[in-house]
Amino acid sequence: MKRVLLNLGLVVMLCFGANMNAQTAGTLTFTYTQPQPTSPSLNQGVKNVYAVWIENGTGTFIKTKCRYTSTSTDDHLPTWASKSGCSSTTVATGSTCNTTDASTGATRTTSTSPTAFGAKTITWDGKNVVGATNGTTVVDGTYKIWVESSWNDGANNIHNELIGFTFTKGPNEQTLTPTGDTYINSVTLHWLPTALSVEQNLTENPVVVIYPVPSKGIFNIDAKNEVKSIKVYDLLGKIVYQQEMKQSVVNTTLSVDLSNVTAGNYIISLQNDNGVSNYEVIVSK
Repeated sequence: MKRVLLNLGLVVMLCFGANMNAQTAGTLTFTYTQPQPTSPSLNQGVKNVYAVWIENGTGTFIKTKCRYTSTSTDDHLPTWASKSGCSSTTVATGSTCNTTDASTGATRTTSTSPTAFGAKTITWDGKNVVGATNGTTVVDGTYKIWVESSWNDGANNIHNELIGFTFTKGPNEQTLTPTGDTYINSVTLHWLPTALSVEQNLTENPVVVIYPVPSKGIFNIDAKNEVKSIKVYDLLGKIVYQQEMKQSVVNTTLSVDLSNVTAGNYIISLQNDNGVSNYEVIVSK
């Protein structure tokens, strides 16, 4: 009996250990809006520097997703600099710092892409950074995505924003709509495990079926629910395709042509009045 109990205990420990070290592949889609601020004198802010990055549950830096700043504003993202190990000195000398696989650029304005303010979409593939290439999928658990922003409101008043949102990376799909603040709002976090997105396409009565996956670029979307617009993002959050319906459609087959994009993983985002649903697809060449 003791041997049986010991063996059972070993099995439980092994299973527990396996779950603790699970590395579920998937995609986090993080959307938020940063309204263009207005000062009391009605001067509007037109420039903004900001960074978005991922940390694990203990506050350890994982990966930068985007960083927009210039040498004259290299001290305006102090928390990101501290977390990523990037000092103002290294920024000023033109170093890319800890921004592998991230979107980077100079200070954002009303004429840049992305713009200084407005709606933002960031995606994370669940991986860390190793060397000069995309790293490995991190272990499942609690993670936090941070936004740091600094801008001049047009009246020489410098404002700083730092806000973070917690989510769970794991085998279960998760959609969160946490409360933001005055400067960062309309927040949505959607974690979609890769295996789950495939299983959804194979369910007996699916709401959305996307096929073929993978594809050389042409995807068919069988949608039973209403669809008002389609957007496709790469894993850096850049829109590579979008289609607005003249009128909402339902119970129909739509086509998305991604034959002009490079091979890789993309997020097809379907929107209606009830919200947004995201599906990861693979383009092969």
